[in-house]
Amino acid sequence: MAPPKALPLRPAQYAEHRLITSILDSTYPPGTALPAERVLAEQIGVTRQTLRETLQRLASEGWVTIHHGKSTVVNDYWKAGGLRMLGTTAKYGEFLSKDFIRYLLEARMTIFPAVAGLAAKQDPDTLIRHLEGYRDLDDEPRSFVEFDWKLQVLIAGLSCNPVYPLILNDFASIFKMLAPWYFGLRQGRQASRSYYRKLHRALKHGPTEVENIVREALARSVRIWDDVTIVKEEYRGAMERLG
Repeated sequence: MAPPKALPLRPAQYAEHRLITSILDSTYPPGTALPAERVLAEQIGVTRQTLRETLQRLASEGWVTIHHGKSTVVNDYWKAGGLRMLGTTAKYGEFLSKDFIRYLLEARMTIFPAVAGLAAKQDPDTLIRHLEGYRDLDDEPRSFVEFDWKLQVLIAGLSCNPVYPLILNDFASIFKMLAPWYFGLRQGRQASRSYYRKLHRALKHGPTEVENIVREALARSVRIWDDVTIVKEEYRGAMERLG
């Protein structure tokens, strides 16, 4: 059976795609002035109104700065961007550097243990009931993706701090991009099974133990990412030498 065809992008989506990929692949690096609106609209193949609306949306996320009467300038998105940018960036995973993904994993390792500690303090029983399902997980990556995301949503919600679910929502697109890759690795699934088992046990011993287990598990996920990245680079280098 042939794979389903991708739906065509709407003009605004296409304009966003062209602009963001051109920023991420350094066609328009930080500090670059974009072409005049009329010229840029013609190059992309959209109306000036569509381009204008797209630029305004990207400006609100920190990708560009619009100077009325002057050229629109590409920002250093590492410094000018906000959390909303994460959701947009996740759509263009093929343009993300290995360092960018590692930074995201490290940020999660810094934030999420404290959130889990709060959830464990507020309602450990609900977390325990969810984690009991790890024993029934089959070895399919999709099962792990769904189970793990539900666990993260549950932890953020049970923290009783409404800011944490908002932050997690901004990481949703990144998770959906990375999780199938991570859980597609046997070592990723094995590490996660061990994490769920330890977390289930730690919830009976208090928030501090929960924080330690979550921090340990997230640190291990960073190491797995590093190991696989090294293997990929070595393989790519060998293929280039042979080719």
